Amino acid sequence: MTPSHTLTGEEPEHLTQAAHCQTQVDPLAALRAPGDPPWDVYLTGTVFLDIIFTGLDSAPVRGTESWARGMGSSPGGVANMATALARLGLRTALAAAFGDDHYGEYCWDALERGEGIDLSASRTVPGWHSPVTVSMAYEGERTMVSHGHEPPTEAVLLQEGGTGRPPRARAAVASLTPGRSAPWIAQAARAGTRIFADVGWDETGAWDLSGLADLEHCEAFLPNAEEAKRYTGADCPRLAAHALTEYVPVAVVTLGEEGAYAVDRRTGEAAEVPAIAVEALDPTGAGDVFVAGFVTGSLAGWPLADRLAFAGLTAALSVQEFGGSLSAPGWSEIGAWWRRVQSLPGQDPKALRRYAFLEGLVPEELDRPWPLRRAVPTIGFRRSG
Repeated sequence: MTPSHTLTGEEPEHLTQAAHCQTQVDPLAALRAPGDPPWDVYLTGTVFLDIIFTGLDSAPVRGTESWARGMGSSPGGVANMATALARLGLRTALAAAFGDDHYGEYCWDALERGEGIDLSASRTVPGWHSPVTVSMAYEGERTMVSHGHEPPTEAVLLQEGGTGRPPRARAAVASLTPGRSAPWIAQAARAGTRIFADVGWDETGAWDLSGLADLEHCEAFLPNAEEAKRYTGADCPRLAAHALTEYVPVAVVTLGEEGAYAVDRRTGEAAEVPAIAVEALDPTGAGDVFVAGFVTGSLAGWPLADRLAFAGLTAALSVQEFGGSLSAPGWSEIGAWWRRVQSLPGQDPKALRRYAFLEGLVPEELDRPWPLRRAVPTIGFRRSG
């Protein structure tokens, strides 16, 4: 598990073989030209092994034993976003530290060989065990317990762009941390990379936008409704989205079951798209899949409403499968949904028109069907001779 090439601008062989057989749709095909960056999206962060329990009737009760009707294992953390982007046909590079245990080996293989994600900027760290998250899904929500240790300093520096510069890419997705700046974000932005950012819960309770120093380098910011309201002091998430455009050109606020709302300061556009009602099996990673869908539509140059609709659709499809990363849909699932929904009686024509942009994208039929990897109950079965 060592880098197979340096980030020279040449497309690596494993990416060509794996990613091109994983997708039948290249959403950026019409835009590609000689001299383009070798990567569509660059990511960095922590890869977890996710163990997901589903089919729980309620939250675990203290002093009792709960049995889950379903279980799955898959790469998690930043792997959720990386997998979602790769399955949508974007050339994706990931810089992360991997443990040299079986968990790390499994995650590396699932991402590089299974999804065609380039891991040239990633490293296996001897003696460092993989971070683990146990996620319990019930009543449409989830509860998570995680364990891990910070990787050695050299691995952290690598994840933040190392002593050099991050690879050339059309876009990068950054998770902003209150009170902390990541030097690679400014470096990438200066090189012309479009930065899309999300943010986690502010444990300090400050909710001060000035503490998100790297926001000034970002093209788009995608918080959830509660985060947006706390950062802006607005009572309404839609008003919060407008307030956020004082700090970043595009603000996207996810509204849970209500869908999502977005404002583009540069064009004056505002758009709102309702959520697609589905029976959720596991919501783990749905937010990451939403961001991946929005980034895909943004790089493809779609209108704001189409980007929102596509992001919501990919997230809705993902919650119907186990796990954060391996639940992400590919174009086969998107195409199957589009054909199925058009055939159902009583569909609202206006609602169908919202997704009409898919008509020219999804394949008419699968000339090369494949089973997408999904989360499995265990890893490392012994293989008989």
